[in-house]
Amino acid sequence: MSEFLIQSAEAGDLAAIRSIYAIEVLEHSASFEITVPGVEEMKTRWLGVTEAGLPYRVVEVDGLVSGYAYVTPYRPRPGYRYTLENSVYVARPLQRQGLGYALLTDLIGRCEAVGARQLVAVIGDSEHLASIRLHEKAGFRTVGVLEAVGWKFERWIDSVIMQRSLTGADPGSPRQVAQAGPNRRAAGAGDAA
Repeated sequence: MSEFLIQSAEAGDLAAIRSIYAIEVLEHSASFEITVPGVEEMKTRWLGVTEAGLPYRVVEVDGLVSGYAYVTPYRPRPGYRYTLENSVYVARPLQRQGLGYALLTDLIGRCEAVGARQLVAVIGDSEHLASIRLHEKAGFRTVGVLEAVGWKFERWIDSVIMQRSLTGADPGSPRQVAQAGPNRRAAGAGDAA
């Protein structure tokens, strides 16, 4: 494979991002969406991530967007403000060549930099072994399975919940990450320091 470049996603990348995601929505169970979101919806989602100061990254191979990864707040309640949820997608022809791992490890470092404490992955479909293995390789562990919570392609689908602790934070106190502005803004909550 050619060399690749990981960088922040820009508005001009959204059509390529949507194309990668469309395959997952229409042909696979990695996403529980049934209809492919339009470019404007993809832009709204991208802005929600980037305006919160959270990472939304793309990987380019030969100058073409070939995958992307981003994080969102795990849940909207303020008590979850130090926990983020990741998503990673790589174009099907380029999967299993290290791009997903490169994106995920890049994302992990950026999540640590904004003061996140935990990173959660919700893997669509317990049969999506490549994604489960990717996350295991990056230090995630399976913490649960939600059985038959999705219905797609005329079958019930599980969700696998995986979690990874991030470094740099004292597990007993959020004081060290209290100034993690982007993560706090995303939740809209203050913190007693």
